Amino acid sequence: MKRVIKAGTRKSLLALKQTEMAVDALKSRFPELEFETVGISTRGDRNLEKPLGEIGDKGLFVSEIERLIKTGEIDFAVHSGKDLPLELYEGLEISGVLSRDDRRDVLVTKKGRGFENLKTIGTGSKRRALQCSKLVENCDFKLIRGNINTRLEKLYRGEYDGIILAAAGLDRLKLYKDSRFDFRPFTEEEMIPAACQGIIVIEALKNSDVSELIKAVQCEKTRKEFDCERYILKLLGGDCSASIGASAKFNEGIISCSVMYGDKRSYFETDEKSFKATAEKYIRDMI
Repeated sequence: MKRVIKAGTRKSLLALKQTEMAVDALKSRFPELEFETVGISTRGDRNLEKPLGEIGDKGLFVSEIERLIKTGEIDFAVHSGKDLPLELYEGLEISGVLSRDDRRDVLVTKKGRGFENLKTIGTGSKRRALQCSKLVENCDFKLIRGNINTRLEKLYRGEYDGIILAAAGLDRLKLYKDSRFDFRPFTEEEMIPAACQGIIVIEALKNSDVSELIKAVQCEKTRKEFDCERYILKLLGGDCSASIGASAKFNEGIISCSVMYGDKRSYFETDEKSFKATAEKYIRDMI
């Protein structure tokens, strides 16, 4: 009997789409294999009334899925890179990352509303609110939770004048085509993104046969950026309750990094070999 490899994911449309992308990459490389997607409800998805920082850390979206890898109920999990906690479940590893999509944040308003004189902007992110407050004057930031489609419907109903979303999610679900809204991407100079934003991550048991399969579809350039941004998060003690942004760009052996920590910003360039020492120096000056 042919083995079916099970991919675990959250149940939102975006999470399912990201898992489809990961499975498609694996099918393209290993057409002889069969895959099944298993949707999982996490604690972070069930509690939508409070900011994430008040009910836990990034593990709210991940820990229950990781346990299913350990018990063998699923073979691997697909995550948004920015939702992944620094500490993984014992015995698991990041087996691979897919090629990065647009890492920017996007301000969304109702069609024709424009981007001026916004009184209420929806976001659950301190990082987004802090940076946006310097760009939009006299604006209140109001908590918004739920999946990307739910947030857009709340905006359309008039609960907010604008909301801030990740460009990658809008791209993956083709929501830029929704004619009810206008979209205004922030430049990285305006808003440094969350660490690992735009990266799809695949997690499996360490040294397992499935983990080896996943390594075959990894984008090495994106993996370098992923590891650099995770290292910056580690230095800053980052979690969902902190106002932290990190963006690393790898090009011909040079890593360019933009970092925010509260009101402080830093930018540095270094080669791969010197990255950790250089990052430690700049981060020391920020904290």
